[in-house]
Amino acid sequence: MFGRQLVSILRRSKLQNCLSNGSSSSRVFNQRPRFFSSELGGSSGAQRSALYGFRSLIKDFHKPWLRNMSTSASVTMKNKEGLKLLVTAGPHAQKMVGIWLFGSAAWVFSMVVLGGLTRLTRSGLSMTDWKFTGTLPPLSDEEWLAEFEKYKQSPEYKRINKGMSIEDFKFIYWMEYAHRMWGRALGIMFALPFSYFLRKGYITLRLGLRLSALFSLGAGQGLIGWWMVKSGLEEPKSEYAQPRVSPYRLTAHLTSAFVIYCGLLWTALSVVMPEPPAESLAWVHGAVKVKRLALPISILVGITAVSGAFVAGNDAGHAYNTFPMMGDNWIPDDVFSMEPFIRNFFENTSTVQLDHRILAIATLTSIGGLWWSTRKLDLHPAVRFLIGNTIGMAALQVTLGISTLISYVPVSLGTAHQAGALTLLSLMVLLNHTTRRPSMSLLKSLPPVTRTL
Repeated sequence: MFGRQLVSILRRSKLQNCLSNGSSSSRVFNQRPRFFSSELGGSSGAQRSALYGFRSLIKDFHKPWLRNMSTSASVTMKNKEGLKLLVTAGPHAQKMVGIWLFGSAAWVFSMVVLGGLTRLTRSGLSMTDWKFTGTLPPLSDEEWLAEFEKYKQSPEYKRINKGMSIEDFKFIYWMEYAHRMWGRALGIMFALPFSYFLRKGYITLRLGLRLSALFSLGAGQGLIGWWMVKSGLEEPKSEYAQPRVSPYRLTAHLTSAFVIYCGLLWTALSVVMPEPPAESLAWVHGAVKVKRLALPISILVGITAVSGAFVAGNDAGHAYNTFPMMGDNWIPDDVFSMEPFIRNFFENTSTVQLDHRILAIATLTSIGGLWWSTRKLDLHPAVRFLIGNTIGMAALQVTLGISTLISYVPVSLGTAHQAGALTLLSLMVLLNHTTRRPSMSLLKSLPPVTRTL
C-alpha cells in the first residue's frame, strides 16, 4: 500500500518537474544561482565543476582552484545531454536535499562510532529485550532493579560481570539505550524530510526509489542489531568461553551500516555535484586513469573494514598484542587448526588477526601505489588533493590499528580506529565520485587543455 502511494507521488512529482521545466525555465534554470556558477570565461563556454557540497568537505576554500569547482545546475535539461539530475526543481531544492542527505550520512557515521563505543565498553548485552518502537528507560529504583534482575540471568553477568553494582549496570544500560534510540531518531530525521520533499516535488522517481531502498536498509538495521544481540544472550558452547555476539552477525550489522553510509554519501554528492570536476579533456583523461585504480582499491578498503568486524566479533584484538610479529612468530602455529578449513578465516582468532594485518598493509601499499602512479598525470587539483589526503588517512589508520593492538585495545583508540575506517572509506567514495565520467554536453564543451590565466 505504502509502496504504491510512494510511486504515485514520485510519478506526480516527475510530471510536475517536467511541466515546471517547460513552462518556467527562464525563472528556474536561466537565473544565476547563488551556489553554482554556470559559465567559464572565453568563447569555449566550458563549464566549471563540483558544487557547494563538495566545497564544504574541504576547508581550504580560499584556494583559487577550489573556488572554481562549481558546475552549473541551472541549464535546461535539453542542454544536459547524457546527464540526468536527481533533483530538477532548481538550485534551492538541490541545496535543501543535499544538506538533508549529508546530514543523514553524518548521523549514520555517528551511529557507527557510538556502536563501536558500545561494543568496546561491553554494553551491548545489557538490554535483554527489544521492541521495534522502543520503550522508556527505567525511571524508578524499582524499575532499575527489575532490569538489573533480567541482566543477572544473562551469561555475560554470570561469567564476566558477577557482582556488578547497580551503578555500573546503569552505565552500560544507558550506553546501549542511547545507541538504540539514536538509531530510531535517525529514522525519524530521515523519514520526515523525505516525506516533505516528496510533497514539494523536489525528488525525482530515480532518487525516490534509491532513497526508499536506503530507508528500508536502515529500518532493517534494528532487526539485524537485535538478531546480533540475541546471539550474545545464549549460553556459550564451552564452559570456558566468554559470552559474546556471533562474529557473523556483528559483521552483518556493521557491513550493513557501512553500505547505508556509503549509499547516502554517494547520493548526496550526486545531488549537489551532478558533474565531476573537469575543465579540460586532459583532466578528464587523467581522471579516467585514476578511476581504474581507485575502484579496485576501494573494494580492498571495504574488505579490510569487513575483516576488522571479524576481529571485533572474535575479540581477536586482545590476542598477540605485538607488532610486527605475532608473539614469538611471524605466523602462529594454529592458523589452520579448525575444521572445516574455511572456519579459520572467520572464527580462528589467530587467522582473523593475521588476515586483518595483511589486508591493512596491502591497503596502505595499494593507496601508496595509487599516489605514486598518478603523481605525473595531468589531474584536476581537487583529484590530486583527494589522493594526497587518502594516503595520509591510510597511514594514520594503520598507525591507529597498531597502537590499538599493542595498547590492548583501549576504548579511546579502538573507537578512533573504527571511525578511521569509515573516514578512509569516505575518502575513497569521494575519490571515485570525483573521477567519474562527465556528461556528453560537458565533454563537448571542454578545451583540450586547461587554460592558464
